[in-house]
Amino acid sequence: MKIIDYSQIIKEAWGNFDASKTISKVEDISAKVSTNHVFRVTFDDEDIIIAKLSYFGKYEHFKEDHRLIHALSNNLLYPFENVLAKSLVKNNKVYTYRYQKGLTDAWVVFYNPIRVLEKLPRRLEEEHIVKLGREIAKFHKACAKVKNVLPKSSKTLVSDIEHLLDILDTEDGQFEHRMHVDYLRSQCETFLKNIELLNYKSFESIPVFVDWNIGNFSVTDKLELYSRWDYDWFRMSSRVLDFYFFSRVVSDIGDRTVFSYVIGPLMEDRFILFLKEYHKIYPLTRNEILFLKEAYRFFILNYVIKHGRYFFHEIYATKLQREAYESYFPSIDEEFDADKILKELQL
Repeated sequence: MKIIDYSQIIKEAWGNFDASKTISKVEDISAKVSTNHVFRVTFDDEDIIIAKLSYFGKYEHFKEDHRLIHALSNNLLYPFENVLAKSLVKNNKVYTYRYQKGLTDAWVVFYNPIRVLEKLPRRLEEEHIVKLGREIAKFHKACAKVKNVLPKSSKTLVSDIEHLLDILDTEDGQFEHRMHVDYLRSQCETFLKNIELLNYKSFESIPVFVDWNIGNFSVTDKLELYSRWDYDWFRMSSRVLDFYFFSRVVSDIGDRTVFSYVIGPLMEDRFILFLKEYHKIYPLTRNEILFLKEAYRFFILNYVIKHGRYFFHEIYATKLQREAYESYFPSIDEEFDADKILKELQL
């Protein structure tokens, strides 16, 4: 998959969508930290759309996720009706194109460009954290209100972890994770046991984007959520899945270009302030707070260990996986203190 003419695939995808309109330029505007590619497509008449091309995972999951995101985008009510980009639709269905030639199996979806206003500063002031906590609570609440009209999702936390366990049973998996196979199995088993004890199936399942950083959403001058892009880690799950990345956004060190996934931000007073404001709008439960550390464990297992080499470039993936064994997993029991958060939220 290394030598692929992405522009040609985009042009073929568009030709199958509407051959009456001619592309004049395809520009790669990817963040270049993952294996997904994003392009700005300009037409002869100067119209512009955005194309996303992916070749990781399964086409069926790609199609399912974009049907969900499009339905969510269309059903969110004011003031969030324009927060998400809308996919282009053909014959009343989200249009996706699958390109299969030789060893290449890639797929494309087109979006209307999304408008962007202000970005939050790299290090937030207290007023930003207070407002962000309230805004995200309102956004989660709006997402929860439309969950019943969204298409079904086939991915679950359990199915993703069971998939990792299956991989660890294969020769490829044992080679890739050599020296750590038994340790990873024990982390998976701990996760499955603990979420069962927390009765995670009783948690409300809503659309979540998991990866929130200062670079993938914008706000108004009143710090209201205005737009959100980058849907790579979208899934239907507990809202708690979003919180680790918000703890990073509000952390004392702020947003960084060189990153690690340490658990520390979950314990910062600044994140607890975020949660307290969130809790006033959309109350959290005791079990959801206890689930925070398992959501973090899931993120490390699924996105850093299982899919790390697809979601991050090799230099980052190697660094993050080494850190996972050295510090991320050990820190879950050593540093996470649910009682501190429960006390502040009076749960």
